[in-house]
Amino acid sequence: MARQLRALILEGVLSDGDRIIETALCAQLNVSRTPLREAIKTLIHEGLIEHRPNRGARVTKTTAKEMRQLFEVISGLEMLAAETVATSIKPTEFKRLQSLHDKMAMHHAAGERDEYFVLNHQIHLKIVELSGNPILVETHASLMTRARHLRYQALAGQDRWMEAMEEHNGIMKAFEAGDAALAGRLMKQHVRRTGEVVEATFPGP
Repeated sequence: MARQLRALILEGVLSDGDRIIETALCAQLNVSRTPLREAIKTLIHEGLIEHRPNRGARVTKTTAKEMRQLFEVISGLEMLAAETVATSIKPTEFKRLQSLHDKMAMHHAAGERDEYFVLNHQIHLKIVELSGNPILVETHASLMTRARHLRYQALAGQDRWMEAMEEHNGIMKAFEAGDAALAGRLMKQHVRRTGEVVEATFPGP
């Protein structure tokens, strides 16, 4: 149930600030209120939903400042992961990562944005996983849940999509060369650039 409700938020069916109307969602998802309320609690913990006294539950509304801070932290985590992976990745692991990258590139060339994004998300998670740091993996996964729909939003423009693909090509070359400093720097720039693109769509400070 939490997965279904999460998907409605990440895919933009429920937008930032939308009220969570239990009766409507129960009918839409064909569930009773008990599992829906448990799902809401889970998503409150994840930060996707907020609950305020006398106002009920709403999809968390992210401000430009919060979004900026979110991507700053994610960029730091992924930089650390990329630096670690560049010097520790095994040939078999690199081959699997390269396979995911090549499939993503095929979807990019075909203009298949949704398929591209699924693999893009998997690649970012995989790189962090390959760091071998469970605390890093857990922290990153939590933040990526909150950032996922924002990252997808950043790919809406063709220019950024082209730019992002080139950035991924550079990161893979740095991994292949075993250049930790370059891999970390490129990854940090890549994630921060995504944040900048999203931030430009936000009103206010």
